[in-house]
Amino acid sequence: MTDIVNRLVTAGRALRSAAAHEVPEALREVLRAQYDAESADLRLADYGATVLLPVSPVPYGAGPEPEPLPVGAGAPGRAYGAQEPHVERLDGGRVRAHLPVTVRGDRLGVLSVTLPAEAAGPGPLAELAEVARLLGHELVVAERDTDRYLQARRTDRLTLAAEMQWQLLPARSCAQDAYALGAQLQPAYAIHGDNFDWSASADHLMVYVTNGMGEGIEASLLTGLGINALRNARRAGIPIADQAALADQAIHAHYRGEAHLSVLLVDIELSTGRAQVVDAGSPRMLLLRDRVLTAVDLEAQLPLGMFEETDYVAQEFALEPGDRLLFVSDGVHAVPGPGGEIYGDRALARAVNSAALLPAAEVPAAVLRELSGHRGRPEPDDDALVVCLDWFGKPPASPSGAP
Repeated sequence: MTDIVNRLVTAGRALRSAAAHEVPEALREVLRAQYDAESADLRLADYGATVLLPVSPVPYGAGPEPEPLPVGAGAPGRAYGAQEPHVERLDGGRVRAHLPVTVRGDRLGVLSVTLPAEAAGPGPLAELAEVARLLGHELVVAERDTDRYLQARRTDRLTLAAEMQWQLLPARSCAQDAYALGAQLQPAYAIHGDNFDWSASADHLMVYVTNGMGEGIEASLLTGLGINALRNARRAGIPIADQAALADQAIHAHYRGEAHLSVLLVDIELSTGRAQVVDAGSPRMLLLRDRVLTAVDLEAQLPLGMFEETDYVAQEFALEPGDRLLFVSDGVHAVPGPGGEIYGDRALARAVNSAALLPAAEVPAAVLRELSGHRGRPEPDDDALVVCLDWFGKPPASPSGAP
């Protein structure tokens, strides 16, 4: 046990002391010295959540660049999808361990390590999985000081509007004992105004789904103003109805009613599952309970910024353990097919039911793939956003003195 602790301490120290752009190289040296690793390669999921892209070595040029790998295929894809280590047996008594790199439920990518066969037992594999988790946390910190990992996630150049939108986002997924969240945007490299946000405290989870009007940079600027106004109000401890009112005032003060922002705000009390909801526009909330998908009946209120000093009212909604909530923008539920037929509730229900066994982090991408089939082409004309929330309920507190 002491040896394991010492190796993990050494790995953590090496990652923390490395320059931000050299974190993978620092880890590679630790793995070689402490675990007799022959190689260690990091791949990150791209913005579209379709492929795992290699983080190129520094310095560049040592041999051909590895090819992108689909997230749903191959050994790294299996580790990424299952969120479990996956081991390949190689020639010469070696193995290749593929380890998910995940931070608080946010799936960043996969670390692949080539090792002697004896290093693939349950104990060493669990230790290496912990090293991969340490790597994930350090990558999140390192992104503040380098563009290397953001660049590595791109199969194409982002539009300026998309760059602005992705910088606003919290993550693509997260998970705690009471819930799991996943979200995805299309077109990932050219998104305009759709957005999602969430924040958790000891008592509450708040989720915002935004459907911004307009195109290009103007849509991103509008959404950026709205999201930051909501965050400013949220961080002041203000209830969601008042958050909406303050964001409404900020948008109206700037645009004078010429632009508005559709947003759905949800505040869930973690101990009970009771939710407060403000429906201020076109994003829709759907509930999957006992295998039946229904639209949650909410009072439609004005989008933010349409009129000066609009009042907003929160509605009550109760979640039960096992519930799945889907939030979709109008670029999903109102998208036309090649013949003009609207996607609609029935097709959306089929897509949601076909993804019923997937974890929340994978549901949005699965629904958007089904939507692409209806649309008849891979890239949408309008932004498409899906957020999935799985509600497990908060476990009861252990009795005093219980282990």
